[in-house]
Amino acid sequence: MIREKPYHHGDLHAALIAAAEAELSDRGIEAFSLRAVAKRAGVSHAAPAHHFNDANGLLTALATEGYLQLLASQVRRETKAATDPAAQLVASGLGYIDFALERPALFRLVFGSVRPNHKQRDLQAAGEAAYKHLTDLVFAAGGRTVGAETAIWAVAHGLADLLSAGRMQTIGSMEPEQRDAALTAILMRSLP
Repeated sequence: MIREKPYHHGDLHAALIAAAEAELSDRGIEAFSLRAVAKRAGVSHAAPAHHFNDANGLLTALATEGYLQLLASQVRRETKAATDPAAQLVASGLGYIDFALERPALFRLVFGSVRPNHKQRDLQAAGEAAYKHLTDLVFAAGGRTVGAETAIWAVAHGLADLLSAGRMQTIGSMEPEQRDAALTAILMRSLP
């Protein structure tokens, strides 16, 4: 008789989120399954379903975490930048790009997948917090016209998407300091 592993240990929620991100990174959205996440986390195959109901529920929780990590990446860059509004906005854009480069599968889940339930309250709140952070920075930098935040977001997102997909090899192959300088110049052109 084979005994299933118990699913109660430490912070199971965090363990399942970490295993889900690793599974997503290694196998992609098409092969994503609760059973594979459970195996990776070292818990019973029923544990993820018990906490998240189904794969889309787990992906929704992972996307929520993705927004939080995106915002944290932006804030890390902002704390190292000059305090003037334009520098803060550019730093935020660089943090956005950092997130996409460091966690491309999570970036694609947050912004390109229909699997998470984008109407789920926690995911909506995390997305709204990230967007409010952007609009606050744009407003502080003098962007008071309709669409100013959309323009800077589109530029940062486009750069992040292209770089994380390996489509901007000229910039992507640069040393980090050179890459940041090139990206800063591009982001500066999109400021309000």
